[in-house]
Amino acid sequence: MNKILFFAFSAFAFLSSFSQTQDPVHWATSYKSLSATEGEITINAIIDKGWHTYSQKETEAGPISTTFTFPASTQYKLDGKTEESGAVEVFDKAFEAKIYTFTDKAVFKQKIKLNGKPGFTVPFKVEYTCCNDNRCLPPKTIDLSVKTQ
Repeated sequence: MNKILFFAFSAFAFLSSFSQTQDPVHWATSYKSLSATEGEITINAIIDKGWHTYSQKETEAGPISTTFTFPASTQYKLDGKTEESGAVEVFDKAFEAKIYTFTDKAVFKQKIKLNGKPGFTVPFKVEYTCCNDNRCLPPKTIDLSVKTQ
């Protein structure tokens, strides 16, 4: 009986590992103080080999662009828009349009002005989608945060 239960549990664990949501984009955040009243949030996306994600630059024919949403706060104020670096313009056959993509890595930066002392956490959301040469995963929204120093 124990062997049957062990076999059934092992088969279930093996099969369920394939049904887990695939996420080829891995996010990390950091904060750098620029002055006593200003700082910069850096958001890095490390992208698995064979996959790509999309720029914040919207295109009419293209996929969902990467979007950052920072909630209103009394502790800080956004200073400009979120900047990005490393996007490459390519013609995508699936969308039949020129789009901006990131492969391997994407870097986004958001400057903020502090309304008080640092030491608080800035929560935010990122919405993105990613594709490989065969398919695109559904758009995903995740919660990220970074602590000011």
